[in-house]
Parts: sequence; structure tokens; C-alpha cells
Amino acid sequence: MRGLVGLIERRRRLVTLGVVLAVIALGFAALDALTHEIRYSQVRAAVHALTPAQIVLALGFTAASYLALTFYDYLALRIVGRPLPWRTAALASFTSYTLSHNLGLSLLTGGSARYRIYVAAGLDGPDVARVVALAAGNFWAGIITIAGAAMLLHPGRLDLPGVSLGAGPTHLAGAAMMAFMAALVIAAARAKGPLRVLGISLPVPRPGQIMAQIGIGFVDLSCAAAALFVLLPGAAPALLPAFVLAYALGIVVALISHVPGGLGVFEAVVLAIVPGDRTALFAALIAYRLVYYLLPLVLAALLLAWHESRRSRRLAQLVGGMQTLATSLSPLLLSCSAFLGGGMLLLSGSLPAIHARMGLLADFLPLPFIEASHIAASLVGTALLLLAPGLYRRLDGACLATRLLLVAGAFFSLTKGIDYEEAAACLGLAGLLQLTRGAFYRRTALTETPLTAGWLAAVGMVGGLALWAGMFAYRHIPYDDDLWWKFALQANAPRYLRAALACAVFLAGFALWRLFAPSASRPHGESVEEAGPAIRAIMATSGRTEAMLALTGDKRFLVSAARDAFIMYQVKGSSWVVMGDPVGAEQSWGELLWAIRDLSHRQQGRLMLYEVSPAALDLAIGMGLQIVKYGEEAIVDLPAFELGTPQLRSVRKSERVAAKAGATLRVVPAGAVPVILDELEAISAEWMAAKGHREKGFSLGSFEREYLCNFDVALVMVEGRIVAFANLWLTRDKAEASVDLMRHRADAPRGTMDFLFANLLVWAKARGYRRFTLGQVPLSGIDGRHLAPAWAKAAALVFRHGESFYGFRGLRGYKEKFAPRWEPRYVAGPHGIGLIQGLHDVSRLIGSGPAAGPAAVRHAAQVSVSFPVHTRPLERMLPA
Repeated sequence: MRGLVGLIERRRRLVTLGVVLAVIALGFAALDALTHEIRYSQVRAAVHALTPAQIVLALGFTAASYLALTFYDYLALRIVGRPLPWRTAALASFTSYTLSHNLGLSLLTGGSARYRIYVAAGLDGPDVARVVALAAGNFWAGIITIAGAAMLLHPGRLDLPGVSLGAGPTHLAGAAMMAFMAALVIAAARAKGPLRVLGISLPVPRPGQIMAQIGIGFVDLSCAAAALFVLLPGAAPALLPAFVLAYALGIVVALISHVPGGLGVFEAVVLAIVPGDRTALFAALIAYRLVYYLLPLVLAALLLAWHESRRSRRLAQLVGGMQTLATSLSPLLLSCSAFLGGGMLLLSGSLPAIHARMGLLADFLPLPFIEASHIAASLVGTALLLLAPGLYRRLDGACLATRLLLVAGAFFSLTKGIDYEEAAACLGLAGLLQLTRGAFYRRTALTETPLTAGWLAAVGMVGGLALWAGMFAYRHIPYDDDLWWKFALQANAPRYLRAALACAVFLAGFALWRLFAPSASRPHGESVEEAGPAIRAIMATSGRTEAMLALTGDKRFLVSAARDAFIMYQVKGSSWVVMGDPVGAEQSWGELLWAIRDLSHRQQGRLMLYEVSPAALDLAIGMGLQIVKYGEEAIVDLPAFELGTPQLRSVRKSERVAAKAGATLRVVPAGAVPVILDELEAISAEWMAAKGHREKGFSLGSFEREYLCNFDVALVMVEGRIVAFANLWLTRDKAEASVDLMRHRADAPRGTMDFLFANLLVWAKARGYRRFTLGQVPLSGIDGRHLAPAWAKAAALVFRHGESFYGFRGLRGYKEKFAPRWEPRYVAGPHGIGLIQGLHDVSRLIGSGPAAGPAAVRHAAQVSVSFPVHTRPLERMLPA
């Protein structure tokens, strides 16, 4: 089953990657069709024809647009009641929008930058989510408003791709958009209290705030569109409505397509809608990419690198913690910059060199060296694309290799065509990486850097852009076989073909190497064979039945230096999930938890402490983890337990019903369990089929013969026939008792489970055990009051109203019959989205079922101990 889940997940990622690459290909195909009549020389002449006044105006409108962007967050923070200084909101807005504009995937790129900045400023995850939602509302309000205004002002017929609207329908559509925005303002004025979605409150802006949001969005998009409009030579005011509509539609299509930066898609939409000279428009779009997208990214990288390089305490006090922010954001920005630097080298290798510079270069260097430099520069660019994920993951090797490649790229840029602009960019980026090298501290092999679907799509996009750019530049040159072997100073097309082939071979070789390379063995602690004697000894001294989860065969172990404690864990996705508290001497808990935190961090993973008790909270808080209450565990104190008390009246009644039907309790010692395994397996299979369940793993046991042979088994017998069973988890010091698997036949008498529990409690008390655990109830005991955090409100909502889906209230009600006391259990993990991703990995880990571990795992200790985990299905705890 685990292999099937992994296969489905891999196929899902491949399908996602295929869809994105198909959209990229369609975008470039549309762009090629729209520029079919345009020549590269014409576009270059149009770019050179841009006047300084146009460039200055475009820069001014770009600055105004980004300034307006800062007020998205500034206003949203006030709406959610968490106002921050403008400079903090400005940093978050500028950084996040710079990243999302260039990379796309705004939630993962820009959202990540926002989260780090705002959490450092004192906000929690739900507040950041509200700010992001309101900022997105700002953007869409601006899009709708500006599109509606443009349609209202359009003087006549509007021609869109495949659709032609007359003046009447155009004005009607514009009026409808404006009416929709007016209706929003009126609805906000009449709204009473915040919107509540799944127990989470989303504040409704006041009418004045909505008007301010609309105004900010309108100014932002108007300035962004104007930055492109002023680059058009002789743009007439009559063109403005169609141009604004084209710009708005291009932005929306680029966002929906999820193409990184909307590259190719945005340009194709604008070229298709805006009438007039496409050569001038295409040149303006190229200049606009540089002014509105790349220049702000360079500025953001410079600002963060400057903050990272300043180490004085006085400056740290002046900038109010900017040093920490710079350290956390530098890898994200610089990985993006390195990726774009690689794209720059690839694109340069696809375009003709400047004629005058090549003549000057020929006076100093021989032609073979120039040819080799051209190919080498393209290969350096391709390598930078592949190293960028390593920078994002803070790998020291990636930082070093990228710096070396950037220096080499600068050298080859000069020796292939005296491209000093590219050389300066490469050297500048290498200098920034040198200044920020302290942020890249993980000593992980580059060969283990994962290339996600997003990175692969981005590599495909840049490769496709470089290939299309060369085909566009040399489309007028007839192709023949001799073209590959033509070597001349001005033979740009053959040089492009050879460089493209070299890059394709390099990428293909890299893909094959990653595909056929053996899986890297990560230091995942010790196996049970390596730590078997220590685990056996530690489990024998443990007073918690939780320790017996070490026998399930699906975990790895870290053992303390003193060999007096261990933790059990497993890796799922990027999550390192520790099961419960450390087992053994408490003085070694800190050593173990910090060791697993360091190990997971260096392996680029996230640490999750699952089902920990209050005893581990101090350590979890000290490690900087977010603490979330997950539920409560029901514990019966056996010395005070009396079956005849009034609180247990319903239990006694059910127990007597089963007893009158002939039910008796029998406990079979572990040594005799193999004799009855066949019958137990039949009962288990019948129960699983009736409930529609499959075996789970990690946080509870499963029916495996070798596993069950470690424990005594309690049987419910009727007329000499087994109708129900449960394997017992018992500590050697008699501190705790519990059960793991609980399964019964369909024809078991009514009240069988109550009979089993009631008699086991009496049995354990008679043998001197001090407590009996009934397992945990997820989401129990979480108070979703008005001022509680969002996760608590959501948990309380699910507990109260999710009975038909989860049955948590019914589970707690059943356990309450035994009058237990309730102890809290927690989950500790990373802050924000990482915690949600970690919980998802925990769910996948439990749901993937038992692993086919070695028999030594199940026989690591012959100690009769156990622990009831709260994740067992509800049916295992309810009466038959």
C-alpha cells in the first residue's frame, strides 16, 4: 500500500508538471504565431529607439506602482486589527510582490516572504493569512474596477481574441463591473460582524476601507499599465481603453496559468488584443520586463544583501531586527536571482552578438576560443538553473558552486562577445552571494537537492524561451546540414545551434544521472538491529506503554550517548515525525530532541513531535516549535477504581448483558499466543471487512503475527469460542496497562466491548497496575472561545459539528463512561504553513499502513508493555 501511495503521488506530480509545461509550450507557440512577421533586427531597432524620456517615465510609473503595492498590506493590517509600521508593511509587500511577479506561485514565493516578515513582527499564522486574503482582494478589486472603467470609456467597438463586442455591450459590461463593486461597498456597510468560515473570522472592511482598497488597486494597476503604455512610440489616447483591457486580461491569464512570471503568456495576450504595430509593442514588452520585473528584483536582492552584510550591533538596533529578516529571506531572493542569471546567459547565447564588439574581440582571441566560450557560457547558464534549488535550501555547496560558476560566466561573457553588461551582472550576483554566505550553512550534498515540479517547470520555461529566442532571431536563415559546421566570426546562427545542442545534452545527461543514480542513504539514526540491546533495556525500565510502539517495525531510532533513552521516528515527505515523548531517562530527552532537530534541519526537513505530553513541552518551546493541542488522553487511576460506583452504572449494565449471554474473560500469555493466531486472524479479517478499514501504522499496531506474539492477549469467550480479543500492553514495573488492537466477531453479544474493558480494569487492578489508559480523543478539550487562536476555533468547530464524519464527541462520550481523568496531548512543529504540511505528512504516514520491517524489530524486546494511541479508528473503542 505504501508503494501504491508513493506511485500515485509521483504520478500526480508528473501530471502537474506536464500540464504546466504544456501551457508554457502553448504560450510560446502563440507568441511565435503573433510575431511571425517580425524580425529580430526590427525588434532590436525598436528597443534602441526608446528615448530616455520614455525610460524615465516607465521607471517613475514602476516606482509609483510598487509604492501603491505597499499600501495593500498596510491597509490590510489595519483591517485585521494588527497595525504595523509602514516600513514593515512596505518590506513585506515589496519583497513578496517582487518574488511573485518574477516566479509566479504567489502563495509559495511571495506568501513565504510575507510570513517570515510578519511573524518576526509579532503576527501569527492566521493573521498573516487574513492579510494575504485582503491583499488579494485589493488586487482583484483593482482589476475589476480598472477593466470596468476602461470598458465604460471605450468609444466604440471592442475586438478581443475570438470575440467582437459592439459599443453597447461593451459599455453594459463595464457598467456591470462597476455596479458589482458598488454592491460590495453597500454589502460591507450592512454587514454585522466579521465573516465566519469554519470557525475562523475574516473581518469585513468598512465602506471607507473598501473604497480605499479599490483606490489602491486602481492606482497600482494604472501605474503598472502606464509603465508599459509610455514605452509605446506615439501611443494615442484612443488606444488606452483597449490597452488597459489587454493588460488586465494578460495579468489574469498569467495568474491562472501558473506559468512562472507569466512569461510568454502575458506577452501573447497583450499582442493579441492591442491593435497597432506589433514590432513596437513587442519591443515595449521586452523593455517592460526589464523595468517592471527584473529591476525591482535586483533592488530587493541588494537591499537584503546589504542588511545581511551589516554585522554591527548598533545598526541591528537601528534597523529593528532587519538582520534576522535578511538572513531568512536572502536564500529565497538570491536563488531567484541566480536562476534568472542562468536564464540571462542562456538567452544571450541564443541571440546574435554585437557586430562591432566581435570585430574588436577577434583582434585579441582566436576563433576556436570564442566558439568554446560561447558554448561554455550557455552551459554555465544551464548549471545555474539546476543549482538554484540548492541555494533556496541554504546548501553551502550550492553557494560555493554558484559563486564559482558566476565568475566563470562573467569570464565567458567577455570572451564570447565582450558582453560586459552580463559580466557585471554575474560578478555583482557573485559578490552578493559572498556577502550573504553565512545564510547558506547546511552541509548537505548537492546530489541530494530535490528538483520539484515547480523548479523543473521553471527550467523548462527558460530553456523554451532560449530555444524560441534563437529561432525568432534566425528564422530568416535557411537551415541545412552544413550550418552546424560553419565557423566564422559573424556566424551567429551556427553558434546558437551548437550551444543549444550542448545544453540539451547537458540537461539530458543530468536527467539520466538523477534517474539512475542510487538512492542516497541519509543518516536516519540507528536501526533496531544496531540499537537492539539498548532499546530492550530502556523499554524494560519505561513506565509508559507508549514505548511498545518501537515494536511495530516502521520506525527508526536515536539513542542517547548514555544509552539510557531513545526516540522513535520516521521520515515522510519532508517531515521528520517523532512518535510521542522520548522513552527512558528524562535527563537525556533534551539531548535526543535537539539531535533530531539538528539532523532534520540539515537534511532540509521539518520536525514534528506527535502526541507529546506536557512533560516535553518545555523542550519543544525551547526549540522554537509551535505548540498545538491535539486532544486529551483518558486515564483511569486503578487504585481508586470501583466497578460498583454510581458513575459506572451504564458500564455495569452493558457488562451484565454480555455476561448473561455467556461471555467470560481469559488472558492468554504471550508464549501461548501462536496457538490461537489462526482464529484471531479470522476475527480480525472479518472485523476489517465489516468496518471497511485497512491496517494503519506508525502510531498504533496492526495485525501481524510476529508483532502480536510479543504480548499477552485478552479474549472474550462465549461457550468456548473466541468472539473478541485485544492484545495487552503492560509495563514491567506495573505503572501502566492498556490495549492496542481490539476486534470482535459480527455475532459477538451486545455489550462485548464494555465487558472487555470493565473486566480488564478489574484484572489490572488486582495485579497491582496503577493506571489504565483508554487512548486519546482527538480535538477533545480545545476551547474555541472568541479570543482563542484560529486553530483552536477550527478544532472546536470540528469537534462540535463534525460528528457524522469523525465521531470525536461520541468517542469521548464512550470513554467518559469509565470516569477517567483527562491528560492533554500536543503536536509540536514548524510555524505557519509548515505545520499544516507536517500534519498532512503525519496523516499519510499513519495511513500508509505497516511497513514490512525485519523480524528483529518485532522481537527487539520481550517485555510485556503497551500504549493505546489516540489515532485508532472510533469503531475500535465503541461497544459491539
